[in-house]
Amino acid sequence: MQLNTLYTKGSKTKKRLGRGIGSSKGKTSGRGHKGQKSRSGVAIKSFEGGQMPLYRRLPKRGFKSLENKKNLAIVSLSRLQEIITKKIQISDNTINLSNLIKSKILNKKYKKIKVLGSGELKQKLNVEVNSISKSAKEKIEKLGGKIKIIK
Repeated sequence: MQLNTLYTKGSKTKKRLGRGIGSSKGKTSGRGHKGQKSRSGVAIKSFEGGQMPLYRRLPKRGFKSLENKKNLAIVSLSRLQEIITKKIQISDNTINLSNLIKSKILNKKYKKIKVLGSGELKQKLNVEVNSISKSAKEKIEKLGGKIKIIK
């Protein structure tokens, strides 16, 4: 056995395209005649030969409505405590959306308000909100405050 007599199965020479009529891939190099597919550098993506393409066969799904995007202000208990300590005037000692907007704590773009339970309260509060977390509800009721949920 010598190196020049070794034979490997895997090495198969590639056909060289466009090298004359006798090479069986000469002239048009196996691309047929004319047309988009005979040119170089052109791919017809998602074209299925006249059949309705997959992206058009599948149903449309999903829609993000602008109305569905609620302007929800999120206020934590620590923020409410800050309001109390700074002694910002709030009419009838009730914290609600209109009072927070009047005292310029919240922007007027908000339509709803939600209270979250992060932070601690030191005084009792009366709160009118659209939604409230469990922890915030427990902390307010523990101090003797009242919660009114507006729908």
